Amino acid sequence: TNGIAISFRRNTGVYGSNTKVGQISCDGSSTVYTTSSDYRLKENIAPMTGALAKVAQLNPVTYSWKSDGSASQGFIAHELQTVVPDCVVGQKDAVETYTDEDGNEQTRPVYQGIDTSFLVATLTAAIQEQQAIITQLQADVAALKAQGTP
Repeated sequence: TNGIAISFRRNTGVYGSNTKVGQISCDGSSTVYTTSSDYRLKENIAPMTGALAKVAQLNPVTYSWKSDGSASQGFIAHELQTVVPDCVVGQKDAVETYTDEDGNEQTRPVYQGIDTSFLVATLTAAIQEQQAIITQLQADVAALKAQGTP
């Protein structure tokens, strides 16, 4: 049916008891992933600056997955973590120890994950910064043309 498939709640006195902080909902044709973003949950709100410089540090790549060879595109988690830490969960080269079925202690990788939705604000701010530069350059060109400078 249409509606909320999963609701994420936080039980703490900080935001009130059993406060919803996110959900996954769906209807007949789409799925929506929602996280809390209400202004009442935030403080020290300020415009983002320096986003264009941050975007210039990003290293988007193409790659093939080892599991099936399929081509994809995106970021390498530990590289992205140095630029936008909020996007990445986990630590580079992390491993965990476990005991296998024979009672032997083994290690296995604990892979990092990425949530690229955290890039949206940075990319939006970078576009806005870039547009301000373009607008200024257009004004400069118009002024030069008005002076008769080719």
